[in-house]
Amino acid sequence: MEFFYKATTFDGKLMEGSLEAESEKALSFRLQQMGYLPIQIRTAAPGKPVSISLPFGRSRRVRNKDLLLFTQELATLLKSGSPLDRSLGLLADMSENPALKSVTQQLLKEIKAGKSFSEALAEHPRVFSKLYVNMVRAGEVGGFLNEVCERLAEFLGASEALRTTLINAMIYPALLTVVGITSIVILMTFVIPKFTQIFSDMGRALPLPTVILMNVSYGVTHFGWLILLGLAAIFFLWRRILATPSGRLGWDQWILRWPVLGDLLLKVEVARFTRTMGTLLHSAVPMMQSLNVVSEIIGNRAIAAKLEGVAAGIKKGEGVAKPILQARMFPPLMVHLLEVGEETGKLDAMMLQIADIYDVEVRSTMKNLLALLEPSIILVMGLIVGMIVLSILTAILSINEIKF
Repeated sequence: MEFFYKATTFDGKLMEGSLEAESEKALSFRLQQMGYLPIQIRTAAPGKPVSISLPFGRSRRVRNKDLLLFTQELATLLKSGSPLDRSLGLLADMSENPALKSVTQQLLKEIKAGKSFSEALAEHPRVFSKLYVNMVRAGEVGGFLNEVCERLAEFLGASEALRTTLINAMIYPALLTVVGITSIVILMTFVIPKFTQIFSDMGRALPLPTVILMNVSYGVTHFGWLILLGLAAIFFLWRRILATPSGRLGWDQWILRWPVLGDLLLKVEVARFTRTMGTLLHSAVPMMQSLNVVSEIIGNRAIAAKLEGVAAGIKKGEGVAKPILQARMFPPLMVHLLEVGEETGKLDAMMLQIADIYDVEVRSTMKNLLALLEPSIILVMGLIVGMIVLSILTAILSINEIKF
């Protein structure tokens, strides 16, 4: 199999090309024997060692995948003993994303101007989160920046995997919904009006279902713009309410009460909370500082509000498990495992294990939910289309005076 690689020599020179190897691991070992340090290895199509992106296809923003690759490569370079400024220079040269290339060049410029790496990262909040900055700052203070980058890469990889799973799981139901709604709109705006004209010309009394259908079709055809305007107004009002702290808190509290979706969202936030907290603690970030960072990245404000009580309990010396239990929101399994982590002195490792457990539960719940959701969407859309067709057939049969 042919692989495309990017590597650096021990004096910092960038090398790239393609080689035949049985696997990525075998190629990595071969490059090391040649005196190169592998940075990136990926499969290459036959006869095309390098995958070239067209200018109009390049991203103008830094995606999560780009940040993950940047962090992995930076960790590899720092672990090999390459200085930070040289590592950033190599990453800027290798970057295929114009936005990330520009950010990396700015980081290098700011570091050469005398700023620390964490200070330089903090200048780009849209790319590097507070979690990223705080972990790097802890790594700089403790002198283990390369290890922190490895943990960041693991964290970003796990988060991206969960995010991709959730997005992929929703593609098919969303597609079914769009196709179903489009079919109904076409029937109501193009097909039904033609039958309405035919029935009107005949001047015969029509069955009640057909009359209702024709009136609905008339409303959609002649007042569709008003319906769309009303929906847009409702959406705009909903966004305005969510923009207020009280409105967002009320919405998040309400959505957590939903029978299945609320439990799923809670598991997603628990996985995010424990993975972030465990990663920060493992990187020697202080407990209260870690909790403040986690409170800001939690998507559900109702859960974030509960963390304020957890922070107060930690300040009193109650540990983590007891305040989380008193919050009366988090799963019992999570509380129990946190108690075990505190007793054994391995709270950071236990939090990462909790995150793995709930990642698996989220995937399982999503699978079960989709197993119910997909046929439900098909059934609902089928019933609506079936009722439309049945109403038309009933009218046709009644006009022809066919008795059942």
